Amino acid sequence: MKLNKLTLAAGMLLAIAGGAAQVQALPVKNIVLVHGAFVGGAGWRPVYDRLTHDGYNVTLVQEPLTGFQEDVTATRRIIDQQNGPVILVGHSYGGAIISEAGNDTKVAGLVYIAAHALDNGETEASNGKKFPNSAHPFAKSSDGYLTIAPENYHSDFAADLPAAQADFEAHAQMPTNSAVFTANISDPAWKTKPSWYMVAKADKIISPDLERMYAKRAHSHTVEIAGASHSVYQSHPDDVAKLIEQAALHAQP
Repeated sequence: MKLNKLTLAAGMLLAIAGGAAQVQALPVKNIVLVHGAFVGGAGWRPVYDRLTHDGYNVTLVQEPLTGFQEDVTATRRIIDQQNGPVILVGHSYGGAIISEAGNDTKVAGLVYIAAHALDNGETEASNGKKFPNSAHPFAKSSDGYLTIAPENYHSDFAADLPAAQADFEAHAQMPTNSAVFTANISDPAWKTKPSWYMVAKADKIISPDLERMYAKRAHSHTVEIAGASHSVYQSHPDDVAKLIEQAALHAQP
């Protein structure tokens, strides 16, 4: 009888331990998507559709692009609304934003999609000089806001999107305060949070070699997409969603 009781107790402990392990292995269900300069959150729609189809709770940040701190604040506002752990995803300049906002305790992991993962003392502008891109210079307004000249948008930003779509986006740009490209991040979250990185191998806005440097330095789980432009999050939504879901599965809250 004593042996049976001991066996039963041991079985219960194993079941409890197994249940705890299953709970720990559950994927993070909240995904927050952060767009980059010049564009709005609508470009994430193909990725949003795939993630929500797979059961994730997905929220888009619509940052104002008026200043780095304002954009970080907009992102933190959305993180605060989530009901549990978060995978924070950033494209392009959005990578700088998530590197700052990602220090929030709700953030379990970071996903960089052809994005800047800056260290303290670096800026997008200074890193762009070390790893030059192949795009045309941005156009600048009299009050210091940048855009991409519409005639250059398709070739520079979205070469693997249909011409008509790229033309529409070129004329629907969100002017971006040039000051965001010189913002400094004193305590980047990728130093303490697990990260995943997607390199767009045909990117003209950010040098693919700079993207590789970011990924290697952060010890990110990295994938490279051949032929992908800077708009990889739109042109390869299946690959992007897959990488985000890997982060959601393996990041531990």
